[in-house]
Amino acid sequence: MRNALFFISILLCSVCEVSAQGYNNPVISGFHPDPSVCKAGDDYYLVNSSFQYFPGVPLFHSKDLVHWEQIGNCLTRPSQLNLADANSGSGIFAPTIRYNDGIFYMITTNVSGKGNFLVHTTDPHGEWSEPVWLEQGGIDPSLYFEDGKCFMVSNPDGYINLCEIDPMTGKQLSSSKRIWNGTGGRYAEGPHIYKKDGWYYLLISEGGTELGHKVTIARSRYIDGPYQGNPANPILTHANESGQSSPIQGTGHADLVEGTDGSWWMVCLAYRVMPGMHHTLGRETYLAPVRWDKDAWPVVNGNGTISLKMDVPTLPQQKMKGRPERIDFKEGRLSPEWIHLQNPEAKNYTFTKDGKLRLIATPVTLSDWKSPTFVALRQEHFDMEASVPVVLQKAGANDEAGISVFMEFHSHYDLFVRQDKDRKRSVGLRYKLGEITHCAKEVSLPADGEVELVVKSDINYYYFGYKVNGIYYDLGKMNTRYLSTETAGGFTGVVLGLYAVSVSKESKMYADFEYLSIKGNREKTNESLL
Repeated sequence: MRNALFFISILLCSVCEVSAQGYNNPVISGFHPDPSVCKAGDDYYLVNSSFQYFPGVPLFHSKDLVHWEQIGNCLTRPSQLNLADANSGSGIFAPTIRYNDGIFYMITTNVSGKGNFLVHTTDPHGEWSEPVWLEQGGIDPSLYFEDGKCFMVSNPDGYINLCEIDPMTGKQLSSSKRIWNGTGGRYAEGPHIYKKDGWYYLLISEGGTELGHKVTIARSRYIDGPYQGNPANPILTHANESGQSSPIQGTGHADLVEGTDGSWWMVCLAYRVMPGMHHTLGRETYLAPVRWDKDAWPVVNGNGTISLKMDVPTLPQQKMKGRPERIDFKEGRLSPEWIHLQNPEAKNYTFTKDGKLRLIATPVTLSDWKSPTFVALRQEHFDMEASVPVVLQKAGANDEAGISVFMEFHSHYDLFVRQDKDRKRSVGLRYKLGEITHCAKEVSLPADGEVELVVKSDINYYYFGYKVNGIYYDLGKMNTRYLSTETAGGFTGVVLGLYAVSVSKESKMYADFEYLSIKGNREKTNESLL
């Protein structure tokens, strides 16, 4: 009887979990901007822009639009993605993902390369094709399929243009035609076309990806226009009285998808603000319900704003596998969440027989605007603690390895273990702030004992320290705002990167990392914003 009651209680808990309503925003935390979503059967797939990071265009899977799991990246080979000289304001801009007749297509722009291109696959869990380059310029390209035809929209010269293409060859089959330039806001971009009730709807973003960001929409009976704007535009923005005091700002760059139950949903980017209206985590992926009646305009979440806590009906929820707090390297490979600056040298990243990540040092530093030996994960929450043991091997004087709180080549905080001239080691803390490089502290380490580097953060500060033989020692703290987008610029967010740097090419130094532990606190992060 007791066993029966136990299994019944488990079943009831499972049912409650599956039928649970409401969710927390963002649905994908950390630097995951410019979301685009598509449906294939009962599954949903979502992509984000990736800028100077390799592999490019992270790819997520979901069953309910609320819980997402990263299953790969669309651009995993140098032949697909050339990131030479890319930084946080270049590389891969906004992508679009679409599914048509059994084929997935991803179209995007490499602003550091040859412009607009697309790749395709029949298996989103596998590899994607080589790039097909496109003639129509602009950024933020999107695709629309109908009656065996494929149409492309993008924004050359700041005006939304439409043309027909062959998605397999990239050949442009019609001349580009201007179809809309929005409601007068700057930077008309991020266009997507949908068809509903005999209307073609054109969704775009305006205002720039800062506080004035907004989503507007127009429609026409014909795909090539003329398009007439919604009298109630914008349909999403926080640049108004309703949204001005929200901890979520910069709402925009959206995509729409119809749920398996006929409901409509919008994914968009936005960012969580810190004191002084700064943000460090980057632009994140948010979700909002949409009411879209027949022959009517879509209405986003009732009043065109979104919140951290969304108390709304959802699709039946199914949790996905999340990132573990402690990440080891025993499988001998990096999971798809790990990213490099520009195109990495694969030979500098290996795995030992006892399950450690080995980074081969080079003289390229984190400030050199090249590809250092560096591999990172996105910071997902303001409140977090990261720790990693670091072991230097065959190090020469001043060779170092550690963990960096990295925003851009000119904006990062580095916590490291360094080899001294007398064969001893030291632990140090260094700040790179624009043209200023400051070593805040350097402390000699005992000859024996494992060194574990520790980085903690809240909404105001990063805190740095280290452990030797389990005893914690404080090194200092630095304000978060100096790594914010408002200070450092660019379109990305903070990442936590393991790295190794040598003084010269002749150095044989490498560093071994047994694991990286990252404990994030979403609830505390969001509570600090309210």
